[in-house]
Amino acid sequence: MVEELVIAAAAAGSGVVVYTMAAARVVKQYERGVVLRLGRLHDRVRAPGFTLIVPVVDRLRKVNMQIVTMPVPAQDGITRDNVTVRVDAVIYFKVVDPASAVIQVEDYRFAVSQMAQTSLRSIIGKSDLDDLLSDREKLNQGLELMIDSPAVGWGVQIDRVEIKDVSLPETMKRSMARQAEADRERRARVINADAELQASKKLAQAAHEMSSQPAALQLRLLQTVVAVAAEKNSTLVLPFPVELLRFLERAQSGQQPQVPQPPAEAREPQDAPGRHAAEPGPDRVEPSGTGSPVPDPHAPDPLAARDPLAPDPLGPASPLPDPLSPDPLSPDPLAPDPVLPDPLRPASPPDRPRADPPSDSRTDPYPPG
Repeated sequence: MVEELVIAAAAAGSGVVVYTMAAARVVKQYERGVVLRLGRLHDRVRAPGFTLIVPVVDRLRKVNMQIVTMPVPAQDGITRDNVTVRVDAVIYFKVVDPASAVIQVEDYRFAVSQMAQTSLRSIIGKSDLDDLLSDREKLNQGLELMIDSPAVGWGVQIDRVEIKDVSLPETMKRSMARQAEADRERRARVINADAELQASKKLAQAAHEMSSQPAALQLRLLQTVVAVAAEKNSTLVLPFPVELLRFLERAQSGQQPQVPQPPAEAREPQDAPGRHAAEPGPDRVEPSGTGSPVPDPHAPDPLAARDPLAPDPLGPASPLPDPLSPDPLSPDPLAPDPVLPDPLRPASPPDRPRADPPSDSRTDPYPPG
């Protein structure tokens, strides 16, 4: 009798252990348990920890309550300004109602993924290319609202949606590069023009100041020459403005007057050809035989009165000419070049003096007398 009781107790204990093992479940901290008893939803959602269900009668579905990061596959679309783009995104969501996520939708992950793809295509068609590239925050908010509206009934909450990348065709990339280059060039030209305007104003002020002090222009020219001459491997070409020449000519005429030339009457006349042969020179000896030289009546008398208009040889030395002043006897550098003869044109023979035929009484048909 005792043995039967021990066997029955051992059998009962074994049954309890087997039932407990079959009914025991462990729900993790980030999960919630949804119990379906005989196919019907149990009212109470099992909390994290150890829990028991009725074997064979109850079925426990564990739902993850963590935030899920799901990439949205890239979608091809046409923007409102007729540009073909390829856009992909990332969606962040979590389950807030485990019972609705199990009962209301078959697979809430797949449902959220498909909803994100369709919403992404829709938002591409409603936006311009500039909005996709520059105003993504506004598009992210609109995409989040479009996905969150149907996901509320599934027990899912959309936390955030981000557009990750926008792929453009190669032709559009080249067009945008040309547009950016043209815009940069326009800005550079505007800045350069502004700089030229400011520089012209400063130069006008400098010219106004230099007009009161003419020597400042020459000093500025010398400073420019010094700055250019600092480079040893360069050839210096110095332009000489006409205004500076005129200024120096006026200054020269006002400070150092030119020495007047003697009149034509006071100059020594040129001897006519054959004059010295007819008149005796200062050293010519007369045939009288005395041997004393006869003075030349045409030679200048050293004791005679000096011409008041002739320069004094013993007077003070005349000032040296200014190297920058133009020489009155030198040709004008600004005058047009003389016309040179054409080398291809045959030169005309020089005019030869006509020689009179010698008079010969033998050949003259009309002899005199």
